[in-house]
Amino acid sequence: MTQPLDVALARLRALVLTQETLVRAVASGRRRGTTPPWRRAELRYVDLKAGRRLQVTTYDQTQAFTANHAPGAESAAALDALLAEPFANWLVETTTETHQLRVTKKGEAVVGVTRAAAEPDRSHDHDKARLLAEDHPVLRALGIADEHGRVKPSRRAKYRQVEEFVRLLDQAVTDALSSGRLRTPTPEDPLRLVDLGCGNAYLTFAAAAHLAQRSLPVRVVGVDTKAQALAHNERVADELGADARFVQGTISGADVDPAPEVVLALHACDTATDDALARAVGWEASLVLAAPCCHHDVAAQLRRAPTPEPYAMLTRDGILRERLADTLTDALRASLLRLEGYRVDVVEFVGSEHTPRNTLLRAVRTDAAPREEDRRALAELTEVWQVTPKLAELLG
Repeated sequence: MTQPLDVALARLRALVLTQETLVRAVASGRRRGTTPPWRRAELRYVDLKAGRRLQVTTYDQTQAFTANHAPGAESAAALDALLAEPFANWLVETTTETHQLRVTKKGEAVVGVTRAAAEPDRSHDHDKARLLAEDHPVLRALGIADEHGRVKPSRRAKYRQVEEFVRLLDQAVTDALSSGRLRTPTPEDPLRLVDLGCGNAYLTFAAAAHLAQRSLPVRVVGVDTKAQALAHNERVADELGADARFVQGTISGADVDPAPEVVLALHACDTATDDALARAVGWEASLVLAAPCCHHDVAAQLRRAPTPEPYAMLTRDGILRERLADTLTDALRASLLRLEGYRVDVVEFVGSEHTPRNTLLRAVRTDAAPREEDRRALAELTEVWQVTPKLAELLG
C-alpha cells in the first residue's frame, strides 16, 4: 500500500513511542541521491536501574554507538532526529505485528503490515544479548555446549564464530525484509535457505534456529560432498526436529529444487566459493552470504604474470603477494556480483584473532542495471593484473 511519506512515518513514530508493545525498530538503506550519517539504526526499550529507556544504537562502517533516552520528550526528540534522516527502509516489530516501510524513488512510502507474535527483550545485560543463548538446544546438539547448557572451553572460538555469523545474518535478513528484497515467509511457504559446502552444518542449524526465534519459518538444505557429514547432519536434524534435508554432491552440481532465496557459502575453499556465487546468481537468490576461504587461483595467476609497474613491491615477498591475491579475488567477486544486479558489502566476519578467514561478502539482489563505468573498471583491473577470475568464467 502506497502512502504519503509523512503520514507513514507519523504512524511508525507512534508505534516506536508505545513502549509497552515495541519489540524493536530498524532503519537502514539510503534514499536515491542521499547518504544518512549512519549505515543502520536500531531502537528498543531497555530496563535500567534508573528506569525504562529508549535505547538507540547507530552503526557506521566500523562500530556501533549506543545512547539511552528517557521516555517522553527526550525519546521523542531522538526518534524524530532519525525519522528526519534519509533512510530508505524502516522495520518496526511490535508484540503483534511487523510493519515495513520502503521509500520509493518518487519519495512515497510503500507500507506492509503482517501479523506476528514476539516478546520484547528489555534486558540491558550484554551477557544476555546473545542471539543464541549458551543453553540453546542447537548448541548442545552440535556439541558446542555441554549437557548443562554451558559452552565447552574448547569450543569458545566456534561459539564466537556462530554468534557473529548469526548477528550478520540477522542484520542482512532484517534489511532485506524491510526493503522488500526478501519476502516475508509463512508456515505454509517457509523461507528457502541453502548452505553450500555445509560441512557439519554448525552455521546451517544456527541460522535455522535464529530465524525460528524471530518467527520466520525456514526450510534449509545443506550440500556437501562428504557422506560422513551428511549422516551427522541428518542425526542432528532428527534430534532437533528441524525442517532440514541434506544432499551429497558438489556445489556446482547438487540438485536443489525449488531454488533457494537465501544462499550461504561459508569457508568454501578457493574456487568453490565462486561455484557457490555462480549458483546463487543462477537461482536469482535474494540474499547471499559468502565467507571465502583460501584464494589459490588468483594467487597462482599472479605468480605466473609479470607484475605491472609500479606495483612490483606488492608481489616481491610471498606473504604480501598472497594477501594481495586475497584482496584482489574478493574485490573482483564483489564487482561481478554488482554487475549481476546485487548490492554488495564486504565486511569483517569475525575478528582476525579468531580466524584469518574473516571476510564476508553480503549481497542483496536489487536487479539494478549494471553501470558502464563498473564494467570498464573491472575490465581495466583484470587487464592490468592479467588475471581471469573464476567467477567471471562461470557467469560467462
